[in-house]
Amino acid sequence: MATALKGRADIDRDSFAPMLRAGVAAVTELGGAKPGDKTLVDVLAPAAAAFDEAAAKGEPFKACLEALDRASDAGFEATRDMIAKVGRASRLGERSRGAPDAGAASSRLILQALSAGLRRRL
Repeated sequence: MATALKGRADIDRDSFAPMLRAGVAAVTELGGAKPGDKTLVDVLAPAAAAFDEAAAKGEPFKACLEALDRASDAGFEATRDMIAKVGRASRLGERSRGAPDAGAASSRLILQALSAGLRRRL
Protein backbone atom coordinates (compact mmCIF):
# COMPACT_ATOMS: atom_id res chain seq x y z
CA MET A 1 0.00 0.00 0.00
CA ALA A 2 2.81 2.40 0.85
CA THR A 3 4.36 1.90 -2.59
CA ALA A 4 1.26 3.48 -4.12
CA LEU A 5 2.08 6.65 -2.17
CA LYS A 6 5.70 6.89 -3.31
CA GLY A 7 6.70 10.46 -3.95
CA ARG A 8 3.65 11.96 -2.25
CA ALA A 9 4.03 14.26 0.73
CA ASP A 10 0.38 14.05 1.82
CA ILE A 11 -2.44 11.55 1.78
CA ASP A 12 -5.70 12.84 0.36
CA ARG A 13 -8.81 11.31 -1.16
CA ASP A 14 -7.23 10.91 -4.57
CA SER A 15 -4.06 9.24 -3.28
CA PHE A 16 -5.79 7.07 -0.68
CA ALA A 17 -7.97 5.24 -3.22
CA PRO A 18 -5.11 3.75 -5.27
CA MET A 19 -3.36 2.84 -2.03
CA LEU A 20 -6.39 0.79 -0.97
CA ARG A 21 -6.70 -0.86 -4.38
CA ALA A 22 -3.00 -1.74 -4.31
CA GLY A 23 -3.47 -3.36 -0.90
CA VAL A 24 -6.38 -5.48 -2.10
CA ALA A 25 -4.48 -6.51 -5.22
CA ALA A 26 -1.36 -7.47 -3.28
CA VAL A 27 -3.27 -9.55 -0.74
CA THR A 28 -5.35 -11.38 -3.34
CA GLU A 29 -2.30 -12.03 -5.50
CA LEU A 30 -0.21 -13.28 -2.60
CA GLY A 31 -2.79 -15.51 -0.94
CA GLY A 32 -5.24 -16.21 -3.72
CA ALA A 33 -8.23 -15.27 -1.56
CA LYS A 34 -11.27 -13.60 -3.00
CA PRO A 35 -14.35 -12.07 -1.38
CA GLY A 36 -16.43 -14.77 0.30
CA ASP A 37 -13.46 -16.95 1.30
CA LYS A 38 -13.63 -15.70 4.92
CA THR A 39 -10.34 -13.82 4.96
CA LEU A 40 -9.12 -10.28 5.37
CA VAL A 41 -10.14 -9.72 1.75
CA ASP A 42 -13.75 -9.70 2.99
CA VAL A 43 -12.90 -6.44 4.79
CA LEU A 44 -10.35 -4.92 2.41
CA ALA A 45 -12.29 -5.33 -0.84
CA PRO A 46 -15.62 -3.85 0.30
CA ALA A 47 -13.85 -1.07 2.18
CA ALA A 48 -11.90 -0.09 -0.94
CA ALA A 49 -15.04 -0.35 -3.08
CA ALA A 50 -17.05 1.83 -0.69
CA PHE A 51 -14.27 4.43 -0.61
CA ASP A 52 -14.10 4.42 -4.42
CA GLU A 53 -17.88 4.73 -4.73
CA ALA A 54 -18.01 7.70 -2.37
CA ALA A 55 -15.08 9.35 -4.15
CA ALA A 56 -16.73 8.80 -7.54
CA LYS A 57 -19.77 10.69 -6.24
CA GLY A 58 -17.50 13.60 -5.35
CA GLU A 59 -17.80 13.10 -1.60
CA PRO A 60 -15.13 14.80 0.52
CA PHE A 61 -12.28 12.74 1.95
CA LYS A 62 -13.93 12.53 5.39
CA ALA A 63 -17.14 11.07 3.94
CA CYS A 64 -15.13 8.57 1.89
CA LEU A 65 -13.34 7.45 5.05
CA GLU A 66 -16.66 7.10 6.85
CA ALA A 67 -17.91 4.91 3.99
CA LEU A 68 -14.75 2.82 4.33
CA ASP A 69 -15.44 2.40 8.06
CA ARG A 70 -19.03 1.26 7.50
CA ALA A 71 -17.99 -1.19 4.78
CA SER A 72 -15.16 -2.62 6.87
CA ASP A 73 -17.61 -3.19 9.74
CA ALA A 74 -20.08 -4.90 7.41
CA GLY A 75 -17.36 -7.01 5.79
CA PHE A 76 -16.09 -8.14 9.17
CA GLU A 77 -19.58 -9.04 10.39
CA ALA A 78 -20.28 -10.94 7.17
CA THR A 79 -17.39 -13.31 7.88
CA ARG A 80 -19.34 -14.78 10.83
CA ASP A 81 -21.68 -16.61 8.47
CA MET A 82 -19.02 -17.75 6.01
CA ILE A 83 -17.14 -21.02 5.80
CA ALA A 84 -13.38 -20.50 5.60
CA LYS A 85 -12.07 -21.60 2.20
CA VAL A 86 -8.54 -20.17 2.32
CA GLY A 87 -6.00 -19.75 5.07
CA ARG A 88 -5.47 -21.37 8.41
CA ALA A 89 -9.17 -21.56 9.29
CA SER A 90 -9.96 -23.43 6.06
CA ARG A 91 -9.14 -26.77 7.67
CA LEU A 92 -12.07 -26.20 10.05
CA GLY A 93 -14.56 -26.25 7.18
CA GLU A 94 -18.14 -25.95 8.41
CA ARG A 95 -16.92 -25.49 11.98
CA SER A 96 -15.57 -22.08 11.01
CA ARG A 97 -19.13 -20.80 10.55
CA GLY A 98 -20.37 -18.70 13.46
CA ALA A 99 -17.09 -17.03 14.36
CA PRO A 100 -15.63 -13.96 12.66
CA ASP A 101 -12.37 -14.31 10.77
CA ALA A 102 -9.29 -13.20 12.71
CA GLY A 103 -7.63 -11.67 9.64
CA ALA A 104 -10.80 -9.75 8.89
CA ALA A 105 -10.84 -8.48 12.47
CA SER A 106 -7.27 -7.23 12.33
CA SER A 107 -7.79 -5.67 8.90
CA ARG A 108 -10.85 -3.82 10.15
CA LEU A 109 -8.89 -2.50 13.12
CA ILE A 110 -6.00 -1.34 10.92
CA LEU A 111 -8.25 0.36 8.38
CA GLN A 112 -10.34 2.06 11.02
CA ALA A 113 -7.29 3.26 12.95
CA LEU A 114 -5.86 4.67 9.72
CA SER A 115 -9.21 6.28 8.90
CA ALA A 116 -9.55 7.81 12.39
CA GLY A 117 -6.03 9.21 12.25
CA LEU A 118 -6.62 10.78 8.86
CA ARG A 119 -9.98 12.26 9.88
CA ARG A 120 -8.34 13.92 12.90
CA ARG A 121 -6.01 15.73 10.49
CA LEU A 122 -8.81 17.06 8.26
